[in-house]
Amino acid sequence: MTAYYNEIDPKAAAWLRELIKVGAIAPGDVDERDIRDVRPAELDGFTQCHFFAGIGVWSYALRLAGWSDTEPVWTGSCPCQPFSAAGKGGGFDDERHLWPAWFHLIEERRPAVVFGEQVASPDGLKWLDLVQTDLEATDHAFAPFDLCAAGFGAPHIRQRLYWVAESSSQRLEGQRLCVLEGRPLEAVLEAGGSSEARRLANADGGNACAEGLQRGWQQRQLPQDSGASFWSDCDWLYCRDDKYRPVEPGSFPLAHGAPARVGRLRGYGNGLVAQQAAAFIEAYKHC
Repeated sequence: MTAYYNEIDPKAAAWLRELIKVGAIAPGDVDERDIRDVRPAELDGFTQCHFFAGIGVWSYALRLAGWSDTEPVWTGSCPCQPFSAAGKGGGFDDERHLWPAWFHLIEERRPAVVFGEQVASPDGLKWLDLVQTDLEATDHAFAPFDLCAAGFGAPHIRQRLYWVAESSSQRLEGQRLCVLEGRPLEAVLEAGGSSEARRLANADGGNACAEGLQRGWQQRQLPQDSGASFWSDCDWLYCRDDKYRPVEPGSFPLAHGAPARVGRLRGYGNGLVAQQAAAFIEAYKHC
């Protein structure tokens, strides 16, 4: 098998198996155990390892970015609830703070490249400081970036901290993070990224199109310069915070007799924006 997927939610795990079956993500095994029960030696033989795998968007994004299923990499989006402004603010004391468990596996296995993501909030930045400190202590180079989904064609903000860590052995083979050579990630996106990647927006709305999305009409505007996009046919879900959010066409009605609709929305809500993640991966590949 090429990939290992760790996902504790049984419904998401079942979804992963179906996606593997139809070839939408890298072939592999799905492990439903708590990450704290996973032993480093059990990861022998896997080329790629995806933790907190959700519905496999990291694997899908890697493919979008031209990253082969046989090219080694680890990914993970640690639970954001402890560090989200919408959560209870438990932070490092929250039992869902699972970075220490994942870091233990990283420390023991020393993967060449690790991609991760976390909510871009004040507490999320504190979490990122811990992650950077831990990884640099194990001789990984570390590069974070604050990205907005609106900068990649999505009609919503979804501000996230993306990061990549690169082992010393990987650097000795000639790979280097952009920041190590003084090249900002924006320059790499402009020089070699896809058309979607070039519409980069940061937390300050640095892209004019993204600024309009962040401050516009209930976040419902589509990117002004993109034309048709992967969001063109979306349905709009009106939420209790008086904002509209895009969902896959055909998600309505959310009612008895319409199976799996709520489960699908839950899966999408916990997932990455694939094009956002793919642009970050692609930028790293062009360094």
